[in-house]
Amino acid sequence: MIVPVFDTAVTRTYGTRLPIVAGGLMWLSDADYVAACAQAGIIGFITAASFKEPGTLEAEIARARALCGDRPFGVNVSMLPKLVEGETVAETFRLIAGEGVRFVETSGRNPEAFLPILKDAGIHVLHKVPSARYARKAEAVGVDVVAIVGAECGGHPGLDMIGTVVNQALAERDLTIPFLIGGGIGTGGQMVGALASGAAGVVMGTRLLVAEELNAHPGYKAALVEASERDTELTMSSVRNTIRTLANETSATVARLERADPDIGIEALMPHVAGTIGRRAYQTGDVSKGMLSAGQSLGLTDAVAPMAEIVARIEAEAGRALARLHALTTPEALRA
Repeated sequence: MIVPVFDTAVTRTYGTRLPIVAGGLMWLSDADYVAACAQAGIIGFITAASFKEPGTLEAEIARARALCGDRPFGVNVSMLPKLVEGETVAETFRLIAGEGVRFVETSGRNPEAFLPILKDAGIHVLHKVPSARYARKAEAVGVDVVAIVGAECGGHPGLDMIGTVVNQALAERDLTIPFLIGGGIGTGGQMVGALASGAAGVVMGTRLLVAEELNAHPGYKAALVEASERDTELTMSSVRNTIRTLANETSATVARLERADPDIGIEALMPHVAGTIGRRAYQTGDVSKGMLSAGQSLGLTDAVAPMAEIVARIEAEAGRALARLHALTTPEALRA
């Protein structure tokens, strides 16, 4: 039996020890990763887009179920910002429902059109957005919980570029459904701060990229350990798809091309930003090429370690943060 450290909508819904969601990571969130999360007392999401060949997603879900046992995991479905001809999002959701998955993380665009598929299957829907204004819309269409990731996040922070702390305050003021906060989150102290501001939990991505169980080349993880919070770059705003990645030759090239031609278009950028290039970096450890999503919490990735050790460290940090708060509270206030 898992004994939760915090009693929040996240720990109650997912049955986790800590209110931490390990969001989907393209090419990286597989059964081994979500099982490591589950065993450490948090929840992770397999990225459906990483398993495009027929039968591979079903096989990965089955593998995750075997590895996780009675501990939770979910599946991430990232939708393109706009509907494109031939996309198979609805089919992916039906496949997930048919596999008996209980938890889904969505992102990219409004999931409203697909909610009937998920709700009819009893699936809990976490929708990830880049700012509080999108969270309000997500609540209106009926998602169960929303994750708001600020400008500090790795991957896609959106176009508003609102910081995590401001998103946190806006969410506390405006939302009635449970919400999570992400973007630069990597310590237990930050988690306690988010909970104190009304969040049901936090989303972590970059901080967990140095877990031993992540199926990526040791050279890639070593580069993340070596990097600091200053070693990221924002690009692709010219095509309204801003992304924060590890600063490298590719990000510098894309930034230069966008400066030279603000109307360059995605076709001209694709030879540099195609996901298959980044996938090779995870396989080979050569981080000089590819758009490698990474947030400013790179400054907190100081060692490769087992997932359980990383999570235990976060829990200990949370305990110290709570003790500091307790020490700051006057005896009179405690008696009131």
